[in-house]
Amino acid sequence: MKNKKISAIIACYKDAQAIPIMHQRLTKVFKKIGVDYEIIFVNDGSPDNTEEVLRKIISKDSHVIGINHSRNFSSQMAFTSGMEIAKSDAVVLLDGDLQDPPEIIEKFYAKWKQGYDVVYGIRTKREAPLYMAIMYKLFYRIFHKMSYIKIPLDAGDFSLIDNKIVQILKTFPERDRFLRALRAWVGFKQTGIPYTRPERMFGKTTNNLLRNFDWATKGIFSFSYVPLQIITMISFSVFFIALFAIIVQIILRILLPNTPQGTTTVLISVLFVGAIQLLGISVLGQYIGKIFEEVKQRPKYIVKNILKNPNIAKRKASK
Repeated sequence: MKNKKISAIIACYKDAQAIPIMHQRLTKVFKKIGVDYEIIFVNDGSPDNTEEVLRKIISKDSHVIGINHSRNFSSQMAFTSGMEIAKSDAVVLLDGDLQDPPEIIEKFYAKWKQGYDVVYGIRTKREAPLYMAIMYKLFYRIFHKMSYIKIPLDAGDFSLIDNKIVQILKTFPERDRFLRALRAWVGFKQTGIPYTRPERMFGKTTNNLLRNFDWATKGIFSFSYVPLQIITMISFSVFFIALFAIIVQIILRILLPNTPQGTTTVLISVLFVGAIQLLGISVLGQYIGKIFEEVKQRPKYIVKNILKNPNIAKRKASK
């Protein structure tokens, strides 16, 4: 696999301090493994000075390209944006906060040379608060059970993806993307590399319980029909319970006509059925909301500008 080229795509949001370090570490790794490379930083509407930092790095290194989005569209759209302009034999997806160690790419590359089309990182350990680690572990296991596509446990977006897979992913029309699941959906030969995910080096994480809940529901409702199946099972159960209750009431009326009629049972029954109805409506609403987002056919993201070193054309011409 001589003269192969790899594109590193880094999703950046409030990562201005981490970008120079990411650039240094990526450059060192790519030179070590001896491949041609390009480093694509996608500034996903960061409110800090990320664009200024990128301009300085790009002015000195023709291997680096910067994409600036008009606003924050999510890390999934940042990766998608980078894949659209990547010109290489494989791409590596990384978060810009240095929680995905660039040094793991060497192990990804070794597996890629062995013939694997996708090599993903498996987070065997997280340097994070205990409640966050438990929450992530729980999500991946619930999602694994519920999804009709078996996604590897504890595997995030950090991965090396062969160009033939990238070209397939680029044809997918959906806007509400969950790339780690789409990556599993396409199939081909895949394997994982275990690693420890460190804490964010600079600043505070933008994740919180609400964001993570939204992330979890996005994945589940995109790749599972289990919520609908649960509602169907509950509906049948409630129907048979109600049918049984009606039969019991008829028998009691016949055998014990003077049995007092209480309002408590009626209130509990109404509240129970009402709760089931609200649950059903909320589940249907999630699926309808996803349909609504897709049929609007808005752009997945908007690129404000693309930053390139003027010498990049000369570098390509010299090869």
